[in-house]
Amino acid sequence: MDTGNRPLSPHMQVYRWQWTMALSIIHRATGVALAVGALMMVCWLVSVAQGGDAYTALNGFLSSWIGRLMLFGWTWSLLYHLANGIRHLAWDTGSGLELDAARNTGYAAAGFSVLGTIALWAAAYSMTGAFS
Repeated sequence: MDTGNRPLSPHMQVYRWQWTMALSIIHRATGVALAVGALMMVCWLVSVAQGGDAYTALNGFLSSWIGRLMLFGWTWSLLYHLANGIRHLAWDTGSGLELDAARNTGYAAAGFSVLGTIALWAAAYSMTGAFS
Protein backbone atom coordinates (compact mmCIF):
# COMPACT_ATOMS: atom_id res chain seq x y z
CA MET A 1 0.00 0.00 0.00
CA ASP A 2 1.50 3.28 -1.08
CA THR A 3 1.01 5.98 1.56
CA GLY A 4 2.99 8.66 -0.23
CA ASN A 5 3.82 11.62 2.00
CA ARG A 6 0.72 11.28 4.15
CA PRO A 7 1.16 10.85 7.90
CA LEU A 8 0.55 7.33 9.14
CA SER A 9 -1.65 8.44 12.02
CA PRO A 10 -3.79 11.50 12.78
CA HIS A 11 -1.99 14.45 14.31
CA MET A 12 -2.88 17.86 15.71
CA GLN A 13 -2.80 19.54 12.31
CA VAL A 14 -5.72 17.38 11.20
CA TYR A 15 -8.00 18.06 14.17
CA ARG A 16 -9.60 21.33 15.19
CA TRP A 17 -9.44 22.06 18.94
CA GLN A 18 -12.77 21.22 20.56
CA TRP A 19 -14.29 21.68 24.01
CA THR A 20 -14.74 17.92 24.48
CA MET A 21 -11.09 17.36 23.62
CA ALA A 22 -10.01 19.86 26.27
CA LEU A 23 -12.34 18.27 28.83
CA SER A 24 -10.85 14.85 28.14
CA ILE A 25 -7.31 16.14 28.61
CA ILE A 26 -8.31 17.95 31.81
CA HIS A 27 -9.97 14.76 33.08
CA ARG A 28 -6.70 12.88 32.69
CA ALA A 29 -4.70 15.69 34.28
CA THR A 30 -7.04 15.79 37.26
CA GLY A 31 -6.56 12.05 37.69
CA VAL A 32 -2.82 12.65 38.02
CA ALA A 33 -3.44 15.55 40.41
CA LEU A 34 -5.65 13.30 42.55
CA ALA A 35 -2.87 10.73 42.77
CA VAL A 36 -0.40 13.41 43.90
CA GLY A 37 -2.98 14.73 46.37
CA ALA A 38 -3.48 11.23 47.75
CA LEU A 39 0.27 11.03 48.39
CA MET A 40 0.04 14.35 50.24
CA MET A 41 -2.76 12.92 52.38
CA VAL A 42 -0.58 9.90 53.18
CA CYS A 43 2.21 12.27 54.21
CA TRP A 44 -0.28 14.08 56.44
CA LEU A 45 -1.37 10.81 58.08
CA VAL A 46 2.25 9.76 58.61
CA SER A 47 3.01 13.12 60.20
CA VAL A 48 0.10 12.62 62.60
CA ALA A 49 1.45 9.18 63.52
CA GLN A 50 4.99 10.50 64.03
CA GLY A 51 3.97 13.07 66.59
CA GLY A 52 3.65 16.76 67.22
CA ASP A 53 6.83 18.07 65.55
CA ALA A 54 6.24 16.34 62.22
CA TYR A 55 2.58 17.34 62.22
CA THR A 56 3.39 20.96 63.06
CA ALA A 57 5.93 21.14 60.22
CA LEU A 58 3.56 19.70 57.62
CA ASN A 59 0.64 21.75 58.90
CA GLY A 60 2.79 24.86 58.60
CA PHE A 61 3.44 24.05 54.96
CA LEU A 62 -0.21 23.26 54.20
CA SER A 63 -1.25 26.51 55.91
CA SER A 64 1.08 28.59 53.75
CA TRP A 65 -0.19 30.20 50.55
CA ILE A 66 1.40 27.52 48.36
CA GLY A 67 -0.02 24.73 50.51
CA ARG A 68 -3.50 26.23 50.40
CA LEU A 69 -3.21 26.70 46.65
CA MET A 70 -2.29 23.01 46.32
CA LEU A 71 -5.24 21.99 48.51
CA PHE A 72 -7.56 24.28 46.54
CA GLY A 73 -6.37 22.69 43.29
CA TRP A 74 -6.78 19.23 44.76
CA THR A 75 -10.36 20.06 45.78
CA TRP A 76 -11.13 21.35 42.29
CA SER A 77 -9.52 18.25 40.74
CA LEU A 78 -11.62 15.99 42.94
CA LEU A 79 -14.89 17.71 42.05
CA TYR A 80 -14.08 17.95 38.34
CA HIS A 81 -12.99 14.32 38.13
CA LEU A 82 -16.15 13.29 40.00
CA ALA A 83 -18.50 15.28 37.76
CA ASN A 84 -16.77 14.18 34.57
CA GLY A 85 -16.70 10.58 35.79
CA ILE A 86 -20.48 10.68 36.28
CA ARG A 87 -20.73 12.10 32.78
CA HIS A 88 -18.69 9.17 31.44
CA LEU A 89 -20.89 6.70 33.34
CA ALA A 90 -23.92 8.20 31.60
CA TRP A 91 -22.14 7.79 28.28
CA ASP A 92 -21.57 4.12 29.08
CA THR A 93 -25.34 3.66 29.09
CA GLY A 94 -25.52 5.19 25.62
CA SER A 95 -27.17 8.45 26.66
CA GLY A 96 -25.78 11.94 26.22
CA LEU A 97 -23.56 11.07 23.26
CA GLU A 98 -25.11 13.65 20.93
CA LEU A 99 -22.88 16.65 20.26
CA ASP A 100 -25.14 19.17 22.00
CA ALA A 101 -25.61 16.93 25.04
CA ALA A 102 -21.87 16.22 25.27
CA ARG A 103 -21.08 19.92 25.09
CA ASN A 104 -23.73 20.89 27.65
CA THR A 105 -22.75 18.19 30.14
CA GLY A 106 -19.15 19.29 29.73
CA TYR A 107 -20.11 22.84 30.61
CA ALA A 108 -22.09 21.50 33.56
CA ALA A 109 -19.14 19.43 34.84
CA ALA A 110 -16.78 22.40 34.58
CA GLY A 111 -19.27 24.76 36.21
CA PHE A 112 -20.03 22.32 39.02
CA SER A 113 -16.35 21.86 39.78
CA VAL A 114 -15.64 25.60 39.98
CA LEU A 115 -18.77 26.52 41.94
CA GLY A 116 -18.48 23.47 44.19
CA THR A 117 -14.86 24.22 45.03
CA ILE A 118 -15.65 27.82 45.88
CA ALA A 119 -18.64 26.75 47.99
CA LEU A 120 -16.64 24.10 49.88
CA TRP A 121 -13.80 26.48 50.66
CA ALA A 122 -16.19 29.26 51.67
CA ALA A 123 -17.97 26.85 53.99
CA ALA A 124 -14.68 25.67 55.49
CA TYR A 125 -13.46 29.21 56.07
CA SER A 126 -16.85 30.14 57.52
CA MET A 127 -16.77 27.23 59.98
CA THR A 128 -13.29 28.14 61.17
CA GLY A 129 -14.28 31.75 61.73
CA ALA A 130 -11.87 33.09 59.11
CA PHE A 131 -14.50 35.50 57.77
CA SER A 132 -15.10 37.08 61.18
